[in-house]
Amino acid sequence: MEIQPQLENESSVLVFTLYGLNETMENRYVFFSLTALFFPLMVFCNVTVIFTIISYKKFHEPMYLFICNLCVNGLFGTAGFYPKFMYDLLSYDHVISYVGCMNQIFVIYSSALCDFSTLTVMAYDRYVAICRPLGYHSIMTSQRVLQCILFCWLTPMLCMAVAVILVSRLTLCGSTVEKLYCEIWAVAKLSCFSTTLNNVFGYFLILTYFGHAVFIFCSYIYLIKMCRKSIEGRKKFIQTCVPHLLSLINVSTALLFDVLYSRYGSKNLPQGVRNFMALEFLLMPPILNPIIYGVNLKKVRQQVIRLFFKKQVQIS
Repeated sequence: MEIQPQLENESSVLVFTLYGLNETMENRYVFFSLTALFFPLMVFCNVTVIFTIISYKKFHEPMYLFICNLCVNGLFGTAGFYPKFMYDLLSYDHVISYVGCMNQIFVIYSSALCDFSTLTVMAYDRYVAICRPLGYHSIMTSQRVLQCILFCWLTPMLCMAVAVILVSRLTLCGSTVEKLYCEIWAVAKLSCFSTTLNNVFGYFLILTYFGHAVFIFCSYIYLIKMCRKSIEGRKKFIQTCVPHLLSLINVSTALLFDVLYSRYGSKNLPQGVRNFMALEFLLMPPILNPIIYGVNLKKVRQQVIRLFFKKQVQIS
């Protein structure tokens, strides 16, 4: 039996080179300084909201627990990017091991999908609270809340585990990832052979989570119609649903940037523009989500003020 020779450029890739910083290294100390300020601020904002919700018993309700989950997920996702990014800013060799690359893909994109799942269950929670207020506590039980939180985490992790397995089975003919971090489509494009199965699964994920967004928008259109009937309904919608809509727009826009850049991004764009598009969903949602909920929700805002300034602010 004749053995087919290997492709000329085929190799077993153990290390990837991240190309995203190569054209901006002259400003690396500026970027490092900005990141060194931004990352602790982002962590501080999320931890503040998490601690406030956990430590104050009146916040042990479904809506606040889902907000807490959103902030925990923000910390989880950014932990997969910022430490490595800051290290690369101070290094001349921007490399990452194969295993490290797969782990980074899993963490970053599990977090992105978890954001959408959390916003979906938050939309369901608001629908029940406004449209079925009398049965709210019988529907949103502790067991149901736990099921929703598990759905937010386990479904994205399962999806990304499958995606990573599909990528890891590919034989790669290159090791240069043209982004600041490991991205699943950028690695798949290095394959020596067809990536049809990866593409099909990728579009399946995009359509599935686009369906999440459609569900959320439809539920809020219905809520708007319901809340127009009473002043109390309009007040409840503005207080609890508007922050959620702002967060949804924030996350959706950020992920749209990443998908468009990954699939259809042009190399003719300046490196800085491409980096911004790639970083959008790692920059904006993790910092804006705690600010949106911490500032717009009166109870949370007042408790944060009490936490830091030790004033006797009445929590109504």
